[in-house]
Amino acid sequence: MHTPITLRLLSSLDRKSSITLAFFLLATLVVIPALHIFVPAESSLSVSTYAITLIGKIMCYAIVAVAMDLIWGYGGILSLGHGIFFALGGYAFGMYLMRQIGQDGSYHSNLPDFMVFLDWKQLPWYWSGSDSLVWVAALVILLPAVVAFIFGFFAFRSRIKGVYFSIITQALTYAAMLLFFRNETGFGGNNGFTDFKRIMGYSITSSETRLVLFGLTALMLAATFVFAKWLVGSKYGRVLTAIRDAESRVMFIGYNPLWFKLFIWTVSAVLCGIAGALYVPQVGIINPSEMSVANSIEIAIWVAVGGRGTLIGPIIGAFVVNLAKSWFTVSFPEYWLFFLGLLFIIVTLLLPHGLVGLWKKLMNKQGAA
Repeated sequence: MHTPITLRLLSSLDRKSSITLAFFLLATLVVIPALHIFVPAESSLSVSTYAITLIGKIMCYAIVAVAMDLIWGYGGILSLGHGIFFALGGYAFGMYLMRQIGQDGSYHSNLPDFMVFLDWKQLPWYWSGSDSLVWVAALVILLPAVVAFIFGFFAFRSRIKGVYFSIITQALTYAAMLLFFRNETGFGGNNGFTDFKRIMGYSITSSETRLVLFGLTALMLAATFVFAKWLVGSKYGRVLTAIRDAESRVMFIGYNPLWFKLFIWTVSAVLCGIAGALYVPQVGIINPSEMSVANSIEIAIWVAVGGRGTLIGPIIGAFVVNLAKSWFTVSFPEYWLFFLGLLFIIVTLLLPHGLVGLWKKLMNKQGAA
């Protein structure tokens, strides 16, 4: 009798991970929504709409951080262009949200406002089916997967790795950003997609819709963590780690690193695309700046700060860095980039295993005492 896949995935968790996951789901699916709905806004215990949006956005980033950890922490592949997959998923879902506006836009046309402004007469062919949630959901997965597979196949087959691979991913993302900045590509140019009205017929700004999106993001983050935990603990994960540590030896005993790298690279891209699709309706905008080199480098910083090769570390790193960013950009906006650079230097020099590594070291010292 075969064990259901959900039970097999959950069985990969150790006791600490299971307890952490249970507390996370309790907080995100019960406690935070209850504090938002039932506690008066003037109360100090109330969770505001801003907080719901901020936490939801950071959970999307945390999914991307886990995806990065899979390829960098366990595959030894440092990508400095993962923002492209996040943005592709966001743009794919943004197309659906733009079609949902209908005639409620500024020009009262069935075309998106930016197309009317540019005197477009009809939707381009690649917008076909964008009014269907099912088609767009498939696009969110397939588009990053196809781009990642094609790029990864030629890169890994050519044995490109290390800093050279990182530079090429940077170039790919930068080229995509320049392409999406152009108005004639049909993706809103510099402004991108914004001014969304509805999702599946429901107001996108209503409290109920925001909570549903928040809950879906929490579930996706939990599912991503469980899946990643199972994957790295499987035979495939052990071979992938061996390729990271000694690729030539793995090839000598009969494994082809190409397909192992290509699989984890493509899976990582798909996870980023899903995160982008969840991000756009919560934040309310998607534009080419999501593909900027700086954004992709920041993803690597989340992983480094939290702890590369730990899965839980990148989630912690995403929350720590982005909460600090929210505070710094309000209180000291001119110093944020200096703080980010200093944080990365400190982690690289003093905390090579990130915050999770520091915590384990302190616990070991306490246990020894």
